[in-house]
Amino acid sequence: MKHCLVVDDSRVIRKVACRILGDLRFETDEAEDGAAALEICRRQMPDLILLDWNLPTMNGIEFLRALRREHEGKSPVVVFCTTENDVAHITEALGAGASEYIMKPFDREIIESKLAEVGML
Repeated sequence: MKHCLVVDDSRVIRKVACRILGDLRFETDEAEDGAAALEICRRQMPDLILLDWNLPTMNGIEFLRALRREHEGKSPVVVFCTTENDVAHITEALGAGASEYIMKPFDREIIESKLAEVGML
């Protein structure tokens, strides 16, 4: 079973994403900020990370850059899932190593489609 880390400061968003991912046969973990997510990755690197941009402590782009410097940190597929939808944010995320970008709000079909595009389904 593939493992996904859902990183979002909204408990509701994390629960909705985890439910969708569970239905898609993913094992899930949650983190409410980038620093907590990095600690989880250091213990067990996930296959997939759904990542919000606007996070306390360490935002999504800071987390992504730190992740990519970690041992095995290049392996997870990272999909930003955020309200930041301008070209500058998307370009920065993809340049930092994100695989794909989902705009909030999302639903099962959107997540399923993006995961298929990045080879996770």
